[in-house]
Amino acid sequence: MNTLDQAEAMKLRTKQFAIRIVGVVRSLPRTREGDVIGRQLLRCGTAVAANYRAVCRSRSHAGFFPR
Repeated sequence: MNTLDQAEAMKLRTKQFAIRIVGVVRSLPRTREGDVIGRQLLRCGTAVAANYRAVCRSRSHAGFFPR
C-alpha cells in the first residue's frame, strides 16, 4: 500500500469515525448532562477528520502550522 492509498484509507476511516460519533451523540439521553457530554464528544470526535483533512491539504510542513 503506497502513501496515497494510506492517506485515502485514513480519510475514509476518520470520516466513518465521525459518522459513528454523531450516532452515539444522537443516542444519548436528552438531559442536561447528556447534552453537555454530547456537545463535547461531537466537537472532539468530528475534529479528528477535519484536522486530518487540513493536514492533507497543506502544501508544506510549514504551511500546516499557524504562525
